[in-house]
Amino acid sequence: MFSKQTYINRRNQLRSQFKTGVLLFIGNDECGMNYEDNTYRFRQDSTFLYYFGISKPGLYAIIDIESGNDYIFGDDFTIDSIVWMGSQPTIQDMASTVGVKNTGSISQFSERINDYPKKKINYLPPYRPEHQLKILNFLGINPAEAHAKASIPLITAVGEQRNIKSAEEINELDYAVTVTAEMHQAAMRFAQPGMNEAQIAAKVHEIALAEGGDISFPIIATINGQTLHNHYHGNVIQEGQLFLLDAGFETLKGYAGDMSSTFPVGKTFTEKQKEIYRITLAAHDGAIDMLKPGVHFRDVHLQVAKTIFNGLKSLGFTKGNTDDAVENGAHALFFPCGTGHLMGLDVHDMENLGEQYIGYCGTPKSKQFGLKSLRLGRELKEGFVLTIEPGIYFIPELIDLWQHNGTNKDFINFKKVNEYRNFGGIRNEEDILITDTGHRILGKPLAKTIGDVEAERVKAFQA
Repeated sequence: MFSKQTYINRRNQLRSQFKTGVLLFIGNDECGMNYEDNTYRFRQDSTFLYYFGISKPGLYAIIDIESGNDYIFGDDFTIDSIVWMGSQPTIQDMASTVGVKNTGSISQFSERINDYPKKKINYLPPYRPEHQLKILNFLGINPAEAHAKASIPLITAVGEQRNIKSAEEINELDYAVTVTAEMHQAAMRFAQPGMNEAQIAAKVHEIALAEGGDISFPIIATINGQTLHNHYHGNVIQEGQLFLLDAGFETLKGYAGDMSSTFPVGKTFTEKQKEIYRITLAAHDGAIDMLKPGVHFRDVHLQVAKTIFNGLKSLGFTKGNTDDAVENGAHALFFPCGTGHLMGLDVHDMENLGEQYIGYCGTPKSKQFGLKSLRLGRELKEGFVLTIEPGIYFIPELIDLWQHNGTNKDFINFKKVNEYRNFGGIRNEEDILITDTGHRILGKPLAKTIGDVEAERVKAFQA
């Protein structure tokens, strides 16, 4: 938890964006995996954490604009709960640590929220079924309409505030990314032919748990790197294959790291792997070089697409005019996702509030395959934290579909592409802070050049 004044200042900044009304924040509940008492790891709602800092299930909070009062509501533990959970601070005790004087029980919350005219209550889009049911219970809004009736002014105000990271948040993110880099380094120094993917995922998770936090999203640890979000860990890894790891650390305060690395299962890359790796790394480093306030991230993404297309053209995979090819989305056969996304308390920061508001300032997203997956499409500002993660992927099912349909046939050499249909995928990812004059890569450096990666891999065979 940050200082009391931090949370007071955050709430006051948000309050200044409104002249009237009530701002409602719904905390998360425990959720049973297979029965009520066997729960998933509890994770508080990120916006609730940002303004109220308390990681306890079953809380509600209110910022009353007109009265100037803040409230936190929740039920204190009963003796039955204390028997199982130990002594716990009261709601009032926890609220005082974040500068909130007014507290009450859930029944008192029900009474207070019913005192407000419904049209004055602003809430954020629900992303859990429990949120929808609470909105139905307390505001009388049908779950099917709950998302559409969320407050756009509140979404916008929260998004613009949370997007600009403070000095203390940047320190926390530096720490999250440093541990994340150590997770990747551990994998590079551990993985050997004959292991299964689960063993490497376990080694990565061990680093996060030993640091006192946890992972910021389910670990991607796979020889099938062409599957962008591959959470299957059942394959035995073999010499000559590539291994793609995408993993991040979440601090006790809830801040995320998010990095990807790709390394050979053996000690060295093959020549074919090196050729593709060099292209992805050129796109990666070129994107980082562009980052500074005022640069539109869509332009960064399109430059990455051109670098990838040109690099593949030099190897015979693609052909034709690069600008025309990228305009038609031909690069998306190999790069069907975005170059990066915002990051902070959420690994995809505030994605639950809506990409069109957080990542696009309310402007429409593209519907083109590939470009529609770009999560960030706005001008960069000082204080933004984002990922850079271009990659090259050979997806057999996508190759077959495009070849069958003749999609972008004027720009793709399908004969050459099919020779690599079992290649897999390559991605490197780093986390970047936009500064007043440019950018800074957060955290501990991660091995990403071919030489540095191979040097790490040698250590795995010396252990």
